[in-house]
Amino acid sequence: MGRNILKSSVQNASFSIIFQILFRCITFILNAFIIRTVGQEVLGIMNVRLLLLESTILFLSKEPILKACLTDTKSHNWAQVINQIWLSVPISGILGLLLVYVWINVLIPTEEVYLSQYRLGCYAVALSCIVEQMTQSIVLVAQSYCFVKLKVVVETIYIISRTIIFVYLVTNHPSGAINAFSIAQIVSSIILCCLYYGFFCWYIPILNRIKANDKVKESKKTIFSDMGDFPFTSIWDFFPGIMDNEDHVLNKGLCLLTVSFVKQSVVKQVLTEGERYVMTISPVLTFSQQFIFRPIEESAYFYFTQMIKRDEPLKSQDQKHVLESAEVLSQLCKVVVSIGLVVVVFGQAYSYTLLFLYGGHKLVENSLPVTLLRFHSFAIVLLAVNGVTEGYVFATMNNKQLDRYNYIMVLFSITFLLISYIFTYIFGPVGFILANCINMGARITHSISFIKRKYKDTVYHPLNGLIPGHKFITVLIISGIITKLSEVYMLKKSIILHLGIGAIFFLLTVFIWALENLTLLRLGYDKYKRKVSLKSD
Repeated sequence: MGRNILKSSVQNASFSIIFQILFRCITFILNAFIIRTVGQEVLGIMNVRLLLLESTILFLSKEPILKACLTDTKSHNWAQVINQIWLSVPISGILGLLLVYVWINVLIPTEEVYLSQYRLGCYAVALSCIVEQMTQSIVLVAQSYCFVKLKVVVETIYIISRTIIFVYLVTNHPSGAINAFSIAQIVSSIILCCLYYGFFCWYIPILNRIKANDKVKESKKTIFSDMGDFPFTSIWDFFPGIMDNEDHVLNKGLCLLTVSFVKQSVVKQVLTEGERYVMTISPVLTFSQQFIFRPIEESAYFYFTQMIKRDEPLKSQDQKHVLESAEVLSQLCKVVVSIGLVVVVFGQAYSYTLLFLYGGHKLVENSLPVTLLRFHSFAIVLLAVNGVTEGYVFATMNNKQLDRYNYIMVLFSITFLLISYIFTYIFGPVGFILANCINMGARITHSISFIKRKYKDTVYHPLNGLIPGHKFITVLIISGIITKLSEVYMLKKSIILHLGIGAIFFLLTVFIWALENLTLLRLGYDKYKRKVSLKSD
């Protein structure tokens, strides 16, 4: 296999972040459109109730199996793996039926005027999840064989098509906004499925012809290069029970690993989406945000599963892989901490401005949304660090360690829910975010402890990346003070002037960070130059 796992993982993270920025921009504009067109109640039903249902079904049915199947893909019996990944389809169907019943009959009911649309929305979300799960065999193969751009292109088309369908329907029928959401959800999931299968319907016959002519190792790099080990000869091979298999139907080791990830996923979902779960059973209204660190976590997880073996100490493994993975972990920690700190500093002075541009005076006439956004900017640092460190931990733990950690996560989950209840009672909606910060802090502490033990007998210190440079910290403090003064004295006079001051200090912060991290930037630039020179040869 001639594919570069690090290059693929970095590209995957980069493209995914670009995609997530595009997605967040589209979502930002779309939510502003919903607030101004049909009101906050409808936005709450879609963004809290229905999208939480979607994330719960997809996470619990997809995450455990996909994570297990991504482990050491070079050693896979693909017939067994395809059989296993397709288990996510019936699982999502069963989960969908159970959770739709809970969402409709157990949770606090929505207003009567939206009830019939809400019920249809629940069923539409469950159906779209089943359709999406039918693409998982292709998603797994695409990631394993480094089809980096495929996912980004397909999911960009998916998001844009869903947005266009939704906006068109809402513009013509504002009172049926939730129905529009349901239709857009189903149609876009079908488009997603067709695009994935359509690509490989086109790709496989061409690859078969190239293999027959023995041109797989051609000098010019294309998506057909270095694919001599690609085991699929027909689109039907992506379906269960089709590929030749002289072994058992399922791989016992992957099944055990999947069971460990199932236990973990249930608890992780509660910890990750705990705020929104509490909102669905409580009348307290809050403000929910998501960020772009998940692509980094997913790409890091895939990279570390390929570079580090779960059942061997580091000193017994390929030291070139150990060195590279330690450097990658250190640089990832440095990058996400830097991004998180920038969000904290500028979030204090620009939360009001962002929400005003987002929803107008209606959204900021109450100080609660601004306060929540400011507090959430602190949580983002912890979310960023936790994503990378926990991604490494999950990628390198063996079955016994995963099972033991599952019990620890149960304790985290119970503690988080208790603290959420207490803090919400004392601090109101801000208590959700404070509880989440404590939850993330506990998980980071455990991950750091595990990584320190992992590297105890080596000369590597990847966690040094968590410590930002002195100049960077200094410019952040100065930027925080100046932009806060700008908010107090300039915002009322001119929002453009306030934004201009923020832009200047943001660029200054980025410049100082770049000066402190010239080695990392040179490394990235050298890799880019090498890539360009290879393309031109």
